Amino acid sequence: MADTTHGALAPTYHPLPVTIARAHGTHVWDTDGNEFLDFLSGYSALNFGHLHQGLVAAAMTQLRQVTLTSRAFDHDRLEEFAQRLVEVVGPLTTGGEDSLVVPMNTGAEAVETAIKAVRKWGYDVRGVPADQATIVVAGGNFHGRTTTLVGLSDDPVARDGFGPFAPGFVRVPFGDLAAVADAVDDTTVAVLMEPVQGEAGVVVPPDDFWPGLRALTAEKNIALVADEIQSGLGRTGTTLACELWDVQPDLVCLGKALGGGIVPVSAVVGKPEILGVLTPGTHGSTFGGNPLACAVGVAALDLLSTGQYQARAAASGRVLEERLDALVDQGLLTGARCVGLWAGIDVDPSLGTGRELCEALLERGVLAKDTHDATIRLSPPLSIVQPELEMALDILEESLVALRDGGPGGGSGEGSDDDGSDGEAHAEEPVQDAEEPAAQDGDERAQDAEEPVQDAEKPTAAERQKDEGPAEPEEPATADAAVETTPSTDTADIPDEKPAPPRKRRRSRLSPAAG
Repeated sequence: MADTTHGALAPTYHPLPVTIARAHGTHVWDTDGNEFLDFLSGYSALNFGHLHQGLVAAAMTQLRQVTLTSRAFDHDRLEEFAQRLVEVVGPLTTGGEDSLVVPMNTGAEAVETAIKAVRKWGYDVRGVPADQATIVVAGGNFHGRTTTLVGLSDDPVARDGFGPFAPGFVRVPFGDLAAVADAVDDTTVAVLMEPVQGEAGVVVPPDDFWPGLRALTAEKNIALVADEIQSGLGRTGTTLACELWDVQPDLVCLGKALGGGIVPVSAVVGKPEILGVLTPGTHGSTFGGNPLACAVGVAALDLLSTGQYQARAAASGRVLEERLDALVDQGLLTGARCVGLWAGIDVDPSLGTGRELCEALLERGVLAKDTHDATIRLSPPLSIVQPELEMALDILEESLVALRDGGPGGGSGEGSDDDGSDGEAHAEEPVQDAEEPAAQDGDERAQDAEEPVQDAEKPTAAERQKDEGPAEPEEPATADAAVETTPSTDTADIPDEKPAPPRKRRRSRLSPAAG
């Protein structure tokens, strides 16, 4: 695999030793042609998979029209984007169909926007004395990398060396409703938290926590702000994670999946009484709400509006949770937390670190990323099919066993020189989703579904490669072709419920079918 160290880059990341050159659906290929299943999805930015044809079509069409005007002028996609956000997300907030939208670019910008809005609302509407507004946040949080937002963190790696930090924040333990109640006073203008903490390792609070927050903040006239940048837009099996507890926040911060993995798009959506205090000159962004971002954002919201991705995340999440619980029962994991198609798993330190497990997974063709030494987050694209999911979980189990048994190369295990797990052990039980539509005409997976599983007497993929040389990775659709495809409401990239099982592969390679 290619060296990922580059002399011109500041060392702000420690990536796994793989250099990705191509991607499509749930699959990526590195510069050597090795194929991998993506189980990180850009930290949920790729909920719809890589190069979803509807999103690419929307982007390519807009690229030929206009990409940037700045907010000095209106453009013809801006109000459409705002209205679509209000239609899809507004009813999930206390703003309802009267919600307002502030478009930005990154998730951190969305959270910073929410902080500015609730402070100004506190001064202008609540009457909090000037410069005394406070906001309650949670320990273990991750809201972004700006100096204000790392000041909210209690992670020394993210925080140390970047002070002094902005005052006006009170940090309490996540999930502790009594601690929140004790922290609230007359200066409190908002409670700002992630419904599920992603960077902390997919930490899910007690069931009564978010309903309790909603009741407390409503009673005290305090804004409830949900940072749904990782958890929102389908990841948890619902459009917003707050729906899991039937809670409507006053403001919701969105990002990542809103741009479909194509362009950075973020927004704050919610109560007009709060966002309405941001008047001309008080806030802005040159690129926020640009035409290209709006076009892709509308396409992403169109995909979510059908509910199909949310249903797939919920159904696949049940499979994920069952398999992870089994690994805990076997003593291969010390803990696992799963909500929708999103999980945090804890590695027994006696087996190795999270990094070592990620390297073992990489060797077998699955990409994941560790956090906080011993924890790994799993967040594949929501369009993943069950044979792919089962294969990746088989590989996870194989990797954990190899680490336990001291397998070579970070756990390649006995007899894994040429072949990894064939991923067929559970392939006959695909996720059943009654609401999922039949496969679309032209869906490559639907066509492949008729192919029989490779006969044992025929040459294996490894044998064919020995004779024919390395296989070229499958080319994704070209940009020009994407413009001619179905518009943004297309769901052809959601595979049918009976896809062909993955073929047996060499270690570090998966089946040649695109995700």
